[in-house]
Amino acid sequence: MSRQMGDSHRRFLQTMMVSGIVDEQEARTLYKHCCETHNTQCAPDKLDDFIDTINSKLQPMFMQIRKGMSEDSGQQYYALVNMSETEVTRMSSDYADNELELFRKTIELIMGAENGKASSTDILNSVDSMTTKKMKKSETEHLLNRLVHDKWLCEKRGEYTLSTRCIIEMEPYIREMYQDQVKVCHICHNIAFQCQICENPTCGIKIHNPCVARYFQGRAEPRCPACDDFWPHEIPEVRRPQSQSRR
Repeated sequence: MSRQMGDSHRRFLQTMMVSGIVDEQEARTLYKHCCETHNTQCAPDKLDDFIDTINSKLQPMFMQIRKGMSEDSGQQYYALVNMSETEVTRMSSDYADNELELFRKTIELIMGAENGKASSTDILNSVDSMTTKKMKKSETEHLLNRLVHDKWLCEKRGEYTLSTRCIIEMEPYIREMYQDQVKVCHICHNIAFQCQICENPTCGIKIHNPCVARYFQGRAEPRCPACDDFWPHEIPEVRRPQSQSRR
């Protein structure tokens, strides 16, 4: 049933427009703050209903607050995403054409890598094949830093991965453009970049590390949920949510 959007919804949306993405605990804290500020009822288990009301008003503007999981921690996040039909042009107001081309090339490198990562060296080398205005090394490095700052990429020890925000927002584009390369987690059925893979050559399912931790927790012997072969990888511990962590 449709509900009227009030000042508490508008305040929540305004904060999302500034932040872009917040983790679940931050979203719940924000929800409570918005309701208290505008003297409206706050039901702890109604956050998704509250967001659905906002989304019903955002639909004509091709925007949506969408939920997704951090591949690193398993935490749930809420991101304000642009749902326009075009590929990476949803970022065109913030990035130049050659910057968008390099970002697409970075996605291609990440999609083609078994570990879901692209090294800074490979990204720098990809500049040579650009069709738009080529970028200097310093310009490329500045762009990569900016993409990390804007929460499109994550960087660790010179390797880049797609951020939680990027995966949530770009999932339709990634599924369409890289149909043959997309890996999907066997447990949560979302796109998987950082994952463990069954070593049975006739199986080869992928599972996010946080999903591995939850699925095998308390099981005496880890076995593949698809083929029942022994799961040879290290089972990570279930990580507790930390509202301070951001991806």
